[in-house]
Amino acid sequence: MAFDYKKEFKEFYMPPKKPTIVEVPEMNYLAVRGCGNPNEEGGAYQAAVGQLYAVAYTIKMSYKGEHKIDGFFEYVVPPLEGFWWQKDVRGVDYSNKDSFQWISVIRLPDFVSREDFDWAVRTAEAKKKLNFASVEYFTYKEGLAVQCMHIGPYDDEPETVAAMEAFAEMQGYETDIRDERYHHEIYLSDPRKCDPAKMKTVVRHPIKRKVVR
Repeated sequence: MAFDYKKEFKEFYMPPKKPTIVEVPEMNYLAVRGCGNPNEEGGAYQAAVGQLYAVAYTIKMSYKGEHKIDGFFEYVVPPLEGFWWQKDVRGVDYSNKDSFQWISVIRLPDFVSREDFDWAVRTAEAKKKLNFASVEYFTYKEGLAVQCMHIGPYDDEPETVAAMEAFAEMQGYETDIRDERYHHEIYLSDPRKCDPAKMKTVVRHPIKRKVVR
């Protein structure tokens, strides 16, 4: 049976509906950076997602071709994720989606080297006849965070975020969104197919210990 990151690392992909504290280790990702409204039809975000999946599935199916990856095992492509922020905004202003800055990512298995990544980008470009120069090999250590399983539309996330922040404060932490520490979402449902009221999204915020003065 193919290795499924969601099932093997439930602490990162299947948290409870109540907030919890988690330490997220360094991981490697496929990534595309951009800005603007993710809901824009045919916009930069949708193009980025298409590029990520093209490269991700090239790597997943590599064992059927001539390129052999050391340590490869069959796996389920991990879910799409996004790191989000807005300039001069603490947290997230959901009413102003045009101002979003984002890094859209898909986790890479640890066995994927930079050389394997370069091969996959070249192969995906040749197959799709598109330029994938914006896809990068991205290493990121998220560190200490508060997270929660959000059930419902994305626009209802502020209620979940408020509960996360309140829980973190009770535990002696505070939100630490700043340079290179982002609002983080992991998408477990396909919005094209799922009832918005039933969509599952892991919402995660970086935190730090509160300084007692």
